[in-house]
Amino acid sequence: MGGQRAQVLDQRDNQTEARRAGADGPPAELIFKRRLRPAQVARELLGARELVRALAERDLRARYKQAVLGFAWAVLTPLALCAIFTLVFQRAVKIDTGGVAYPLFAYVGLIVWQFFSNTMNQGALSLANNLSLLNKVYCPREVFPLATMLVASVDMLIGIGVLGLLFLAFWTPPAITFFWVVPLLLIQLAFTYGVALVLSVAVVYLRDVRHLLPIITQMGVFATPVAYPLSQIPQRLQEVYVGVNPLGAVIEGYRRALLYGQAPDLALTGIAAASSVVFLVGGYLVFKKLETGIADVA
Repeated sequence: MGGQRAQVLDQRDNQTEARRAGADGPPAELIFKRRLRPAQVARELLGARELVRALAERDLRARYKQAVLGFAWAVLTPLALCAIFTLVFQRAVKIDTGGVAYPLFAYVGLIVWQFFSNTMNQGALSLANNLSLLNKVYCPREVFPLATMLVASVDMLIGIGVLGLLFLAFWTPPAITFFWVVPLLLIQLAFTYGVALVLSVAVVYLRDVRHLLPIITQMGVFATPVAYPLSQIPQRLQEVYVGVNPLGAVIEGYRRALLYGQAPDLALTGIAAASSVVFLVGGYLVFKKLETGIADVA
């Protein structure tokens, strides 16, 4: 009986000490809580703009260093794919382009896809390739995927110049509805950056992801309406499709605005816009949730 009573008293003493320790602990306002404030995030990214520029410039120089053709490589890949698609899809499959020259039709989609695939592939490795830098210098970690998107934007601008030459070659001026390019570009940027954020932190935690990227790129170019119109996808599935892959609505919108003189399909574009916002916000939240452990994993 005496031993049991002693055990009960010891338990009470331990509980009392635990309560006292909790009462003597740090106040609630000093406990670390990670809160994301959009205004603060915007200020940090704006303050790191010079770092983004420096990283993008470094990557551009490294990519084309000692390359004889230099920036010409930015257009050789889409032009080569455009030639292959023309031989296969125009002559074998007989894709209906609505009277537009097929090389022009396909190249509009290839510019968008090349921008996305370049950002996805390089952005996914942006943190893993800069671990020594981000462990020594404080900066918003999201600037590394952002810099890769800036590099891809330079390649896209070069590709747009080639698109202008194709307009001249086929005597097809851009339609007067070209102003729709602006909202479509915003959707494209939001979706692309959201995917790059998720992949960049996923590669740090799970290195196998980098081996999946070439497979995703090869499958994605055919799963996205680059070589064919969005109308090839059954109409009942188009809304779900652009929700999962907003690039489908973006590419179709570019073609309607630049080649056919039509406004983008507002319903599909609205779904793509909402989906891109979800990808961007969700990707950013996942990125900020996992970035605190990057140094430990690396």
